[in-house]
Amino acid sequence: MLGDAHAPGEGLSPVRAMLRWAHSDLRAHRGEALFFVLATAGIVASLLLAAALFGYATNPWQRVFTQSRGAHVWLHTARAADTDRLASLDGVEEVTGAYPTETATVSSRGTRALVELRATPVRPSVGRPLLTAGRWLDARQPDGVVLESRLAQALLAEPGDVLALPGTARTLAVVGIAESAEPRYRPGEREGLVWAHPSAVRNPNSQVIGLRLTDPDDTDYAVQRAVTVLGAGAVGEVSTWLQARAEAQGDNRLLGQVLGLFGLAALIAAGLAVHGAIGTRIRGHLRDISVLKAIGFTPGQVVRIFLFQHVAYAVLGAAAAAVLTQSLGTGIPGRLGDAVGVWQGLPSHPVTLFAVPVGAVLFIGAVTGLAAWRAGRVPPVPVPRPAAAPAVRLRSLTRRVLGLGLSPALVLGWHKVVTLRVRTLATVGRLALPLLLIVVAMSAWSTIDRFHNRPEEVGLPAALTVRADSTLSDEEARTLLARERGVAAVHPGVEVAALVPGQTATIALRGLGTREEPYPYALAEGRRPDGPDEAVAGQGLLDLLGVRVGDWVRMMVGDRPQILHIVGRSLEPENAGRVISTSLETLRENDPDLRPTLYHLRLAPDADRDAVARSLVTAGGGHLEVHAVPNPADGLSPLDAVVVGLVCVLALIGLIELLTAIGGTIRESERDLLALKAIGLSPRQITAITVTATALSALAAALAAIALGLPLARWLIDAQGRSSGIGTGIAQEPPPLLLLLLGAAAVLGAAALAALPAARAARRRLADTLSAVA
Repeated sequence: MLGDAHAPGEGLSPVRAMLRWAHSDLRAHRGEALFFVLATAGIVASLLLAAALFGYATNPWQRVFTQSRGAHVWLHTARAADTDRLASLDGVEEVTGAYPTETATVSSRGTRALVELRATPVRPSVGRPLLTAGRWLDARQPDGVVLESRLAQALLAEPGDVLALPGTARTLAVVGIAESAEPRYRPGEREGLVWAHPSAVRNPNSQVIGLRLTDPDDTDYAVQRAVTVLGAGAVGEVSTWLQARAEAQGDNRLLGQVLGLFGLAALIAAGLAVHGAIGTRIRGHLRDISVLKAIGFTPGQVVRIFLFQHVAYAVLGAAAAAVLTQSLGTGIPGRLGDAVGVWQGLPSHPVTLFAVPVGAVLFIGAVTGLAAWRAGRVPPVPVPRPAAAPAVRLRSLTRRVLGLGLSPALVLGWHKVVTLRVRTLATVGRLALPLLLIVVAMSAWSTIDRFHNRPEEVGLPAALTVRADSTLSDEEARTLLARERGVAAVHPGVEVAALVPGQTATIALRGLGTREEPYPYALAEGRRPDGPDEAVAGQGLLDLLGVRVGDWVRMMVGDRPQILHIVGRSLEPENAGRVISTSLETLRENDPDLRPTLYHLRLAPDADRDAVARSLVTAGGGHLEVHAVPNPADGLSPLDAVVVGLVCVLALIGLIELLTAIGGTIRESERDLLALKAIGLSPRQITAITVTATALSALAAALAAIALGLPLARWLIDAQGRSSGIGTGIAQEPPPLLLLLLGAAAVLGAAALAALPAARAARRRLADTLSAVA
């Protein structure tokens, strides 16, 4: 190890001497250096991708808002409202509109959507739609329309398609698709936006006005002044840029949070692995370090040698990650590649691209410095090792076990693990951390798989929702739906908006199913609402009202009070969990004329949801509006590929820790090697001792990771469920077979990695061993 090093005072400067020593050590440990570089590169790449997703969560919308000169406030008012007065309000920079609007239903390829037809004679300067396909409106084609991109996706519409208006003979021709910074289309919740020629808006029922403000922070105040000027009765709906931006963040922010969490945890695991590796190397080279000091190296120089080596590895890995992310990141398929492309065009991109790798290098350098500091404390005169190594002082229990005829390799391997308690616990802890994170990732996969494959367990028993128009009676609609092939059950229902006490927020009040055929709620707490005035509520509603299961709540539905007894907490993925559900009979007691307005359809296991939806639209003859129930896990689909990459990084970190532990075990066994050979053990048996000790350490780490990882994963997933309003109880543990495979892979991998270096050490000559431990 010191063959190329010279004393600083013998013709070489201290810097050159340190570089010569570091170069010699690198040649002796190339594989270990490569692993450090790859692990750092994977960690930094994960953090950069997390930063890209965080930026993508808001900045695609911000890009559209900036390029389109988006309005900060959109007001839907009555046709008679005097909107000219809005331009003179303080803080209003520009006004666009007023545009007459008409609410209509359009259909395309069997899919229907409720839309707002907005008469737009010229392309506006404020809230200017950004065309992504096709062209803008042309007066020579009065039936031409431009669709908002989210609406076009829902209708599967492209330029050249024809939209029908069910119940009428009218049709509209799609001439373009455009992006907008306004709140986007949501089936059953928000109308889709369609820009149309004024002649195509035949029955306008309202108008819309956009306000661009000089100070966006005064949005709330501007809304109050606008409503005061127009009159509260003239304003039907208000939407702001803050609401649109919050909706645009959606699932991408969760993706960024998950990715960032795993990236930071991997960074900590890598730091601990670096610390353990340097500590092990220092223990294994105490004699060499003493010689370095004896020939003139100061304690500070020794510390700087170790610090320089590992910081250089970290710099190389971080630079490689930054270059690869910058050059190849946009080629990643799916949303992640799109996120990188958008992130690279943002003003904050250069700062992030520099700050993340530098922060990772500084963190690893700090952890490295703690371990390297120990090297500076090694005395310049080697301290003789004890005459008898502690590892060969067999305990009475070990001797009795050997007397039972068990394999000496197994017994002595176990003895080696339990004798070096502190070092074994440190090794097990460092190896358990990446395994624990892998267990958390597996739990996240299992939970997402539960949403996709067993949605009825997480509050999504229905695959389709159907709304029937007033021409169909309840009995006719239920009969039509029930006879459709693939429909297993039809649950009639109604959903109305209700005001909570104090009238500070709106919640969803649902009446679903009947007492004879109750709706199959997914309950996390309590029981089903079987009696009069009983209901179940989502976590978001319980948190909003500050109540819990067993309490009574009062709300207002229009001018009618509704008092319900909450007997259970249901998993509610919709409306941020601000939902309270009861039976239709309970709501009819308060409003006898109430009739179902929607139907939740449960499908047979082998039914194709899209095929059933198309068939129902055809069978309904224009009287049914069919929508698929959105699944919250659909937005997390990119997480699978991302976490696979992170698991690979964590496995690489675990591999580094295993190699470090193997090297430390072999170095600690140098003195034992003489004793073991002296008592007649063969090289194969001596090899088996080291392999057994390593495998037992890996087994302990795997057991600790599973024991701690499962409750940690459940806590993290349930915390996310509670914050989103769904509630606790959605976490799903990985299958036991998968956990068994993880443990087996860790143990067998450790044994396989230890076999070759242990065999080489067991075949060393006695003279070499004596020189190493002298």
